[in-house]
Amino acid sequence: MSKSDDQFKSVLADKKIPVLTLDNKWHQLFNQSAQPDKRIKRLEDKLNDLLKKQGKANTETKEIKKLKRKLMQEIMENAQDASSGNDIAAQKIMDENKRLLDDCNKKIRGYKDELLELPEKIDKVNRELMRVTLEICYDKMNANDREIEETANWITQIRVELKKKLIRKQEMEDENHQLYSYMHDIFGADVINIFDRRNKESGNKK
Repeated sequence: MSKSDDQFKSVLADKKIPVLTLDNKWHQLFNQSAQPDKRIKRLEDKLNDLLKKQGKANTETKEIKKLKRKLMQEIMENAQDASSGNDIAAQKIMDENKRLLDDCNKKIRGYKDELLELPEKIDKVNRELMRVTLEICYDKMNANDREIEETANWITQIRVELKKKLIRKQEMEDENHQLYSYMHDIFGADVINIFDRRNKESGNKK
């Protein structure tokens, strides 16, 4: 990593970056590309996988907590019968509910750890996706700028050539008008009309 990259990372460290794959405008950046960039595709898939894990962990945690509340309610309801020692069925239910409750607590702790780690992982991949996105966009804009400059130079050159052609066109039209006027004055309208027809017929035969 270059010193310049380190400086940019330092500047952006406290900047909040939106999750790019959830932003429709980010997708619009690459809609015009016939061949998507492999780096973008790889990071996009990685980020989406992390977001799916986060979503699943949140959903599973809610469901497990709901089940945990139900188990605790059943344990409280069966506590008196189970504690008497006379109701074997109640004791079995109590033991099974406690086992399930322990499983719930283990799963909740596991998802809690995962949910603590995922935001940092998501942010890291998201920032890398941002870096690659900006790199590609600026490369494209720089390429466009070069082509814009080349096109502008071509237009300027064409304008100069066009101006020269227009001046030359006007000069030839003036010359033709002057020649025709002199011929008309020298030879007269009747003679010129005859040669006009002859010239026109000769031109049509070519």
